[in-house]
Amino acid sequence: MDEKINKLREMIADSGNIVFFGGAGVSTESGIPDFRSVDGLYHQQFAYPPETILSHTFYMRHKAEFFDFYRQKMLSPTARPNAAHLKLAQWEREGKLRAVITQNIDGLHQKAGSREVLELHGSTLRNYCERCRKFYSLDYVQHSQGVPRCSCGGDVKPDVVLYEEGLNERTLDRAIRYIQEADLLIIGGTSLVVYPAAGLVRYYRGNKLVIINKGELGTDIGAGLTINGAIGEVLSKL
Repeated sequence: MDEKINKLREMIADSGNIVFFGGAGVSTESGIPDFRSVDGLYHQQFAYPPETILSHTFYMRHKAEFFDFYRQKMLSPTARPNAAHLKLAQWEREGKLRAVITQNIDGLHQKAGSREVLELHGSTLRNYCERCRKFYSLDYVQHSQGVPRCSCGGDVKPDVVLYEEGLNERTLDRAIRYIQEADLLIIGGTSLVVYPAAGLVRYYRGNKLVIINKGELGTDIGAGLTINGAIGEVLSKL
């Protein structure tokens, strides 16, 4: 492990255009459960599978049940940034890291101080009325009852990408551009099995590709350096 950490340290020192692509594993060290680990949402018992509850179809047909699950399992207002979030924010301040591309919806990168954060799957911090588009905070949704309502009478929907919904094209295009231009791409805390987000990696044109993940990957992408470990623990050593 020490040898790999030293190699990563050298790669970072020689890079000035780093892009980080992260998944749920980045936030597990902040106490936010992922989906696929032993303690993840897929291994908990609900009336419906999580991927069903978090689908567009289920949301449209069973909004009250959706929000019951959403408030219990998807909101983490007290979670704090961990060592991974803080290190990435530090690199950005130092001018080494250009952008964070994340599949997470918790806003912890911004809480840590990162400014250029591309949220592929949206954010629980943003909510909007489906009728008039008025903005509502996480606190409003968290403390509402049943289906949260706007002052105009419309339903308030979280600004998150549900299963069956497409990613924001503008965010996707920006993510592709950052990855194409990166001299070092670090992939952390993701098994690369959720598409279309996982497919972004193929746009990388450089020769310094690093994977830091606790567990197996869903695909072989030919990384030059692979570190099996918790992302926060690894980055805290740099």
